[in-house]
Amino acid sequence: MPHIALPDTTRPELDLDAVREAALAVTAAHLFVYLIPEIAEEAAGFGVTDRAPRYFGFRAAPLGAVPWQVVLATFYNFSPRVVRTVAGAWDAATPTQWQAARFTAVGRAMRRVGVSLTAEHIAAARALIDPVVAAADYAGKPLAAANAAVTLPADPLVALWQQITVLREWRGDAHLVVLADNRLGPCACNVLHAATGRLPAAVLRATRDWNDAEWAAATAELAARGWLHPDGTPTDAGIAARERIEVETDEHCADLWAPIGATGARRLVALIAPIADAFTAAGTFAQLR
Repeated sequence: MPHIALPDTTRPELDLDAVREAALAVTAAHLFVYLIPEIAEEAAGFGVTDRAPRYFGFRAAPLGAVPWQVVLATFYNFSPRVVRTVAGAWDAATPTQWQAARFTAVGRAMRRVGVSLTAEHIAAARALIDPVVAAADYAGKPLAAANAAVTLPADPLVALWQQITVLREWRGDAHLVVLADNRLGPCACNVLHAATGRLPAAVLRATRDWNDAEWAAATAELAARGWLHPDGTPTDAGIAARERIEVETDEHCADLWAPIGATGARRLVALIAPIADAFTAAGTFAQLR
């Protein structure tokens, strides 16, 4: 039989530097939601004053009133003890109410710190981000898929933030797959994260709720793999492993940005930067240091 040449349907590989730049910008523009006082104030309106059910109520709301085990599976790096508190959030308000309150808090916070993008600026950002959200493959991306299904709010700036949130959760979902592929468990990934300077251990311990015994066991596990020294500081191999995990996540995310390419991704980075800049100037991120 004569050889029949098939058309090349593969996409050109996206510049992974652009993928990383976009990931950092999207995370920065989304992150303030976990640190603003408006979130606590809106949750208090439901009678919820504890941090854990407030956090899970807001972030898991797009999933619906699912059992805590589903939230645990989706969020991965939190201890079961703390994730169980989501039941209290569903007792206090419906997921729809939590989602609406989250949008209210985001809008209030943006106005407070002076995020004031023109209609033209927002339209330019949406012209880039909307095709990415619309074309994304949501298989195996439960939190991103749930956020993509949320009806966008009327406030154009908050609607842009929600589209940013979809992409933030998409990369997060992809990252969890990479963590599992690298046999880096829910507590161990936090230990390595802290050891390599990504976030302070105190922040991770307080929010993910791993106890001393669990943290010590994960540290010993990573030391046995050669990724940490016995005192918990990273080895060269551990630093390289952590970066490799990020690169593998970038590779997983390359197709996500294909609809707008590296040029479009970098243009979006510039367009959404004022959001993080305003919250940085307001000192919102100081508590993460």
